[in-house]
Amino acid sequence: MEIVVWIGAALSVIGLCGIVYSIVAVTRAKRAKLPDEELRARISKILPINLIALFISMIGLMAVIIGVMLG
Repeated sequence: MEIVVWIGAALSVIGLCGIVYSIVAVTRAKRAKLPDEELRARISKILPINLIALFISMIGLMAVIIGVMLG
């Protein structure tokens, strides 16, 4: 079960990188002083990346918990 823990940890790190990317991208968009419609369009493009990263991170944390419980 040790492999499940390591795979889960890797997925969590990948998800965390995606979340950090989303934060940086939204911060850059806000600092660019874009008009409201353009800012909304740019943020709406970033939103799916953020949700996918959260999902991957959640799956990774679940894998770690399962690996620890079964191992």
